[in-house]
Amino acid sequence: MKHDTAGDPITGVKWSRRTTRNIAAELTTVGIAVSKNTVGRLLKKMNFKLRVNRKQIASTKNPERNQQFLHIGKQREHFAAQCLPVISVDAKKKELVGNFKNAGAKWDRQPMAVSDHDFRSEAKGLATPYGIYDTQANRGSVFVGISHDTPAFAVDAIARWWLQEGSKAYPTAGEIYILADGGGSNGSRCRAWKKAIQDTLCTSLGLTVTVSHYPPGTSKWNPIEHRLFSQISRNWAGEPLTDIDKMLNFIRTTKTTTGLGVTAELITQEYETGIKTSDNEMRELNLEISSTLGRWNYTLRPHQNVN
Repeated sequence: MKHDTAGDPITGVKWSRRTTRNIAAELTTVGIAVSKNTVGRLLKKMNFKLRVNRKQIASTKNPERNQQFLHIGKQREHFAAQCLPVISVDAKKKELVGNFKNAGAKWDRQPMAVSDHDFRSEAKGLATPYGIYDTQANRGSVFVGISHDTPAFAVDAIARWWLQEGSKAYPTAGEIYILADGGGSNGSRCRAWKKAIQDTLCTSLGLTVTVSHYPPGTSKWNPIEHRLFSQISRNWAGEPLTDIDKMLNFIRTTKTTTGLGVTAELITQEYETGIKTSDNEMRELNLEISSTLGRWNYTLRPHQNVN
């Protein structure tokens, strides 16, 4: 197995591309009679684990990617040093609500029967979990929408998080730092996202909001992906999401040994798609573009009252 072994340089976990059956067969050729199950137990003792392919190699590599990562790191330290909230946000993949197969496996006496096809027409609904992960408190808030994943929906979720969690955890804070992907409802090029931040977070709540977007092809570095969404997926693995209440319960009961806590709430409001933000509306925003990679970094502030 010398040339068929790989490993994680951080954790020391190793894995092999060979199956336990093949390893047992090779051991037999050198006079060691052993079953594939015994091979599996021995591999575990040697710190081997079953591994799968992981999508980590970006298809595109932006030349300014490293500069943006350095900028995000400095910003996170800057806000944390001032006891200001740093939140990672994103929409989890849409989930069909109904008796449909859910990826993963669970311990059970018998397999659970589910529909043989995932037809949208047979679903009770389509749910979009939008998450806010507080990187300093290790807490997640997930707002499940049953309408469209729009910028207004994304910002409403952040506003609810602030009113219910953020303002209590950071009572003296007047500014928040948001880490977001480069596309989707919270995309860097999305005018409606910036307009919603101005109207809902800045004007209505009086917050100053600084945003940094991860470069294209690097969304897996967004903390919410591996610190919150992966834990939720693990918690409901192999369980059909037959109704919204079941989905919300799985989200709320997601925990980790490092102390992750998660809240969940349903948003029933309808959100329109295709809303455009005009040039005039953009000029009215109190928007400051950063001198460092301004297309990915900017700050929106409440408008100053002029007497």
